[in-house]
Amino acid sequence: MIDNHIKHGNELGIDPTKVYWNRSLDINDRALRKIIVGLGGHINGMPRESSFMITVASEVMAILCLSENISDLKARLGKIIVGRTYSGEIVTAKDLNAHGAMAALLKEALKPNLVQTLENTPAIIHGGPFANIAHGCNSILATKIALSHCDYVVTEAGFGADLGAEKFFNIKCRIAGFTPDCVVIVATARALKMHGGVHKSELKYENLEALAKGLENLEKHIENIERFKLPVVVAINKFHNDTEAELSMIKNFCDKKAIAFSLSEVWEKGGEGGLDLAQKVMDLANEHKRSDFRFLYDLDEPLSTKIEKIATEIYGADSVVYSKDALKKIDTINSEGFGNLPICMAKTQNSISDDPTLLGRPKGFRLHVRDLAVSAGAGFIVVYTGDIMTMPGLPKKPAAVDIDIDDDGKISGLF
Repeated sequence: MIDNHIKHGNELGIDPTKVYWNRSLDINDRALRKIIVGLGGHINGMPRESSFMITVASEVMAILCLSENISDLKARLGKIIVGRTYSGEIVTAKDLNAHGAMAALLKEALKPNLVQTLENTPAIIHGGPFANIAHGCNSILATKIALSHCDYVVTEAGFGADLGAEKFFNIKCRIAGFTPDCVVIVATARALKMHGGVHKSELKYENLEALAKGLENLEKHIENIERFKLPVVVAINKFHNDTEAELSMIKNFCDKKAIAFSLSEVWEKGGEGGLDLAQKVMDLANEHKRSDFRFLYDLDEPLSTKIEKIATEIYGADSVVYSKDALKKIDTINSEGFGNLPICMAKTQNSISDDPTLLGRPKGFRLHVRDLAVSAGAGFIVVYTGDIMTMPGLPKKPAAVDIDIDDDGKISGLF
């Protein structure tokens, strides 16, 4: 609709060089990060630079997950900033009269999906914004429906306490008015050894020295949750290669810090393997009912202060370094009245820092902010750090090379 509007007279005066809205595709394709559209003469529109982002990073995904009902959905869609006019004025999806059709397309998608696990227990699956490039939480509607039907509701906030949890608290809980009672930090001996410097090919072997070093990573995640004044259960997802010495070291670490610990054997035993974890979660939730939960920052704090609180208190950075473009964006965001929105950090999930090569608990680093964007419909400001991309690329050996089909139609290589 943006390109069609420009093609047919451009009544709004949209500047083709300042169209911010990306096309979306639910696949990794680095070749689509920067593209030229409209080639082939006047009949195909005006040539201009454009780009794609992966669907989970789209503001529409965030809006779907943060909307309370169809009218809220439509209003949020209408606030999406799609670009600017030649005179610098903001152009929204509502200005294009696109929000009604967008809401109509999402009418059924807005309804959460009730599914059943292999053990016939209910689960509500709805929404999928990645936490490294979006806000990392399922929909508010799904959580509210679950809360209205169950005594205990467990929801995932993806990619650790530096990303998913921070955004769950400061964005989703703030918007929906949720007050969590307890947090489960899921870890594995394998991941902790990796954070202690062990190569992925060697993770199946016992290495207590690396595990001890890697526990610094778990320690930081625990501290991050405690920063929000919430009780914590550490759940170690047990695999067959884990040794008793490794598991004992993790348990002793938690005991010394007076943190609840549970060995989760769900991978091997299904629901039965999670009974101890479930009991400890219920005990903590009941003991700390309506906890002292608090946000990391107030919305009326300066934009740079909110960014720096996340960087220093959650990531452990010494300071924040802003690019020239980022500093200009901060000034523009403040002048246009969006400075009181919460922050959605786009950051690598491979490190607590913005450098994916810094494992464990990085110290003495600076967080690099290169750009910002206002997601006015979702109601937050996206802050891009490091080299994070909103359209990922495939690895050197993508999963596709191991997938095949035989003459009888049997597919192999999916798992």
